[in-house]
Amino acid sequence: MLLYHSGRYQRSAVKVFFAQTVFQSPELLLLCMPWLFEDLEELAKQVLSNKFGFFPKDTPIPSLLALFGMGLPLTQGAEWARHRHVVSPAFTMDKLKTMTKKMAACAQSMLEWWQDLATQAEGQREMEVSSQLQELTSDVISHTAFGSSYVEGKEVFQAQKELQTLAAESLLNVNIPGYNRYIPSRRNLHRWKLERRVRNTLMHIIQGRLDSKDSSYANDLLGLMMESRRSNTDQERKRQILSMNEIIDECKTFFFAGQETTSHLLTWTVLLLCTNQEWHERLREEVLRKCGTGITNADMLSKLKLVTMVLLEALRLYGPAVMMQRMAAKDLTLGNLVIPKDTRLAIPIAIIHRNKEVWGANADEFNPLRYKNGISKAVKHPNALLAFSIGPRACIGQNFAMLEAKTVIAMILQRFLLSLSPNYIHAPADMLTLQPQYGLPILLRALKV
Repeated sequence: MLLYHSGRYQRSAVKVFFAQTVFQSPELLLLCMPWLFEDLEELAKQVLSNKFGFFPKDTPIPSLLALFGMGLPLTQGAEWARHRHVVSPAFTMDKLKTMTKKMAACAQSMLEWWQDLATQAEGQREMEVSSQLQELTSDVISHTAFGSSYVEGKEVFQAQKELQTLAAESLLNVNIPGYNRYIPSRRNLHRWKLERRVRNTLMHIIQGRLDSKDSSYANDLLGLMMESRRSNTDQERKRQILSMNEIIDECKTFFFAGQETTSHLLTWTVLLLCTNQEWHERLREEVLRKCGTGITNADMLSKLKLVTMVLLEALRLYGPAVMMQRMAAKDLTLGNLVIPKDTRLAIPIAIIHRNKEVWGANADEFNPLRYKNGISKAVKHPNALLAFSIGPRACIGQNFAMLEAKTVIAMILQRFLLSLSPNYIHAPADMLTLQPQYGLPILLRALKV
């Protein structure tokens, strides 16, 4: 865990003295790296599982606000609870199971195109798949959550990709109060233009729902958020509604998160299958045994134990988030540390996921069998897998992402043999999410289905 603090220090700890002596910075205290502190996973659990608001998220920078809006990832306290109450029904397992057909239909469209290309090549075809998997997950979240399509939401996804780049770059900049928010610099003008493009496209999608003659706004995520705005005299009900601006912010969040997290999970999983051909064959055999060669459904997917294990291992080795940040809301004690108010705590997920003390000597290796008895038995600390976070603010869409990833991987394995292209360059890059910097070119061979 990394702790940043402006102003005052906790000078009594030898480790703080070590950090100050080595780094000689009044703004940065390196307090909890694995070689300095034991029980890093337990400290992370205490921070993320706290239900009393002691470790809120930091105030977001303008570029992150432009990307997410004040949706679930950035709201705090009662506001977060209100948003979560409205959004949660869209992500129950019963609801997710009904979405499987739409997920499979989107995947089938992409895979039929892959098959045409592979057939034209009369053998195997080299293909860069990471960008196509991003389009696929964009189409899935568009259909399942917003009743639209990738084509209708394309402006949003393209603008958010640029906003993501701006946000990642801004994390390295010095934050000058007021400058990054109000001054019409070239960067800010570009960001404001992208924000308007996102908002206009989302309003077009929302207006289409408003103009519908149906008595209900539908039962997807957008419909549930809009349904919450219907007039009701019950005061408790009124406190649970979302304003139109809040609906737009949640749309921003789920357009981005629904596409980004799952697309990179799929990309890294494909890479691991290409570089571990034994597991490629084991998964293909399981898929054909449990699902046959037809369209998968939720009941079939629940039987794919090996696929689940491989996805969990992909999340461990190449989790979407490299680090999470929180802030101490007041002076408090964490483990044997006394932490001053306003200290920023950065939880190094990537380090925790490869900590050999909890994952074993093979922590750097791809070994899905570690999950054969479940996540809790795979590691010495039951909360060491933090890909979707833990505690009350764990990712609301994690079951959606896993179900979609299972669907797509199963359908790919039904139809293709995969191997890694010699043109692949392994360069994982942290651009708010972990992604292959130069894409993922693979060699694709179509099977007879």
